[in-house]
Amino acid sequence: MPRPDRHIGRARRRIGVVGLAVAALALSACSAVGIHTDPANGYLPQGATEQSKLVENLWIGSWIAALAVGVLVWGLTIWCMVAYRRRKDDDGSLPVQLQYNVPLEILYTVVPILMVGALFYFTEEAQSELHDVSQTPDVTINVAAKQWSWDFNYVDADVHESGLMAELDGKPGVEETLPTLYVPVDKRVEFQLTSRDVIHSFWVPAFLEKMDLNPSLVNRLQVTPTETGTFQGKCAELCGAYHSQMLFNVKVVSQEEFDQHMADLEAKGQTGLLPTDLNREKLAPGEAELLEEGAR
Repeated sequence: MPRPDRHIGRARRRIGVVGLAVAALALSACSAVGIHTDPANGYLPQGATEQSKLVENLWIGSWIAALAVGVLVWGLTIWCMVAYRRRKDDDGSLPVQLQYNVPLEILYTVVPILMVGALFYFTEEAQSELHDVSQTPDVTINVAAKQWSWDFNYVDADVHESGLMAELDGKPGVEETLPTLYVPVDKRVEFQLTSRDVIHSFWVPAFLEKMDLNPSLVNRLQVTPTETGTFQGKCAELCGAYHSQMLFNVKVVSQEEFDQHMADLEAKGQTGLLPTDLNREKLAPGEAELLEEGAR
């Protein structure tokens, strides 16, 4: 009759194989959506702003500290396993029992507190700098989230652009139909984030930052893009049935291209700023029908 521990061993091996398969699938999914990671910065998405370096440094420093603690703990564990392993001449009696070792107990208490305190300090320092909006921005853009798309008000140019929900039909070229947010390179851009309905989250992986958009509240985020190109953006807060289709592009361009896009929006008659208190009945043409379809 097979021993029960053999079945347990087989089950553990199967669980390990399944875990590796799930991890591989998750990693392949990350690359499939176009988020490119970089081993040089701890496999984070490649940062495309001045502020992203703060996130990279905090991330890498945290991993170095965690690995140092891990090596120490693993080393002590292995040393105990080797030094106090069962030997042939053991008589089966228990080793000497030690209790109330005050110095060790103080060490076990103080060291974790110092580690957590250091992590808190460096996290707060980086977060304070990331969320600093005291500087006067070169460009101000109001981003209004809605179920399930985005509107962009270019405050300085007094023009706007309204987006529709992405239609994910599995065919190539969907990126070209997404609402696109234009920002100039090497300029400090302030995003004034608002929501028309529920809580959303403004996330551009290449910026290594995200921030919530709350109804009746304006959150501010400032970044300075350093690389031109087109980057993916999405909502990072579960906001309803079509949350996964709440996508947009971020196009970082030269100042000349940015000015030209502002002129193009003005030429299309998209002048003035969209109010941020629009309800579902006053959304862009076509979106009310999508919402009714989603409700059914």
